[in-house]
Amino acid sequence: MKIIHKAGLDNDIVDFFSNYLIDRKTNYSWNNFSSPIFDINIGIGQSLALFPILSALYLSLFLYILEKQLKNLKIPISIISFIDDGLFISQDKSLEIPNACLFYSYNVMFNLLDKFRLVVEHSKTEIFHFSRA
Repeated sequence: MKIIHKAGLDNDIVDFFSNYLIDRKTNYSWNNFSSPIFDINIGIGQSLALFPILSALYLSLFLYILEKQLKNLKIPISIISFIDDGLFISQDKSLEIPNACLFYSYNVMFNLLDKFRLVVEHSKTEIFHFSRA
């Protein structure tokens, strides 16, 4: 909610997201049966309609800080983000320099995501190297 508030959105929009994200409850009904009400404070899933908007708001600050840290460390990486998927791009005629840049940037990203309390799924992480050779 801090990020949504700092984004400078109108208070009505901040209140909407606050009501949408905080203290959520649900129950299930089927024919004449209705379950008790219980908390569902588990975040937002990718299938929810507001996921792209909320993830873009949340990740924009992360990406800003990440790019600033990489620039300060003089790591020449370009970043492209697709909602919750990202792409690091490193270009050079050699193989060693881009691989080192990708390695360092991945570590910077991993540590920063940990501070944001986000998790990297290493098994879904891929590195591609394209060569004209």
